[in-house]
Amino acid sequence: MPLNIKVAQESDEALALMLTGSIDSDTAPELEATLADMVHPQISYVGLNMAGVTFISSAGLRVVFKVLKQMKAREGQLLVTEMSPRVEKVFEIVKMIPDLSIFASHQEMDDYLAVIQQRESDEG
Repeated sequence: MPLNIKVAQESDEALALMLTGSIDSDTAPELEATLADMVHPQISYVGLNMAGVTFISSAGLRVVFKVLKQMKAREGQLLVTEMSPRVEKVFEIVKMIPDLSIFASHQEMDDYLAVIQQRESDEG
């Protein structure tokens, strides 16, 4: 199954992508290339809406782990929303869940980001 990648939100500090399909050895390079092109040095938050992801392989996990490491290195966050129980189980098995910020919905993630940005604005 192909992977559809749609930009849901983009700003100077945040990028949110909506993913649909499978993230496997055939499609992971496309996701990796998209993230490499779009996650510029000012991006502190990357959101992945995985509501439409039906399958993730080790190749897909590698891409997610790579962006997670990238965000941690710059004191940012990788935020994941609407992960299906099936896909979430894969993340649990490889013990990535504690390192991810997982939200039940896109709105919950947006509310979280709004609070973070307001806090940074108040401090600046």
